[in-house]
Amino acid sequence: MKLQKYVKGFTLIELLVVIAIIGVLSTLAVVSLNSAREKSRNTSRVSNIKQIQNALEMDFNDNSSYLKSAAKQDPFEGTIVGGNLVKGIGSAMSTIPTAPNVGDGSCDGTAGNEKTYIYQSTNSDNTAACPLVAGESCGGYLLQFCLGSDTGTITAGTNCAKQSGIVPGPCTWK
Repeated sequence: MKLQKYVKGFTLIELLVVIAIIGVLSTLAVVSLNSAREKSRNTSRVSNIKQIQNALEMDFNDNSSYLKSAAKQDPFEGTIVGGNLVKGIGSAMSTIPTAPNVGDGSCDGTAGNEKTYIYQSTNSDNTAACPLVAGESCGGYLLQFCLGSDTGTITAGTNCAKQSGIVPGPCTWK
C-alpha cells in the first residue's frame, strides 16, 4: 500500500503573487485618493471665492462701495482674507472662508502662488488702489487666489476675481 502525502496550503509563489497584486491595487487607490483630495480642495477654493464675491456684491448694493482695504502699491500685496478683515460684509456673510492651507500643484506658497486669498479694493476700472479717504467710494476689487489644477473653466495657478468675473493670471493694475 502506497501512502500519499497531501500538503494543504499555498505555495510561496502563490503568496508572493497575491501580495504583489494587493500592493499594486493599494498604490492605485492611494494615488486616486490624493487626486480626489486635490480636486476637492480646488473646488472648495473656487466656491469660497464665489461666496466672497457674492458677499462683496451684496455689500456693494447696500453701501454703493466695495469694502475698503489698505491701499498698496501692487494688488499682489493686498490684505489676506480671513479673520476680522471683512467686518464690513458681516451682514452678508457671517464667516469669511479661508483657503485650504495645503500646497497643490502650482500653489506651493511661493510669491504669486500663495495658499491664501488676497483682497484689494480698487477704483471702478481696476487701475489703482481705492483710497482710504472717508466719503470716497470703491468701485472695484481684486481677489487673488491659486488653484493647484484646472477646475472647470478656471485654469491652474494664480487667478484673479474681479467684480466682472474670474480671469486667469495674477491680479494686476490695468
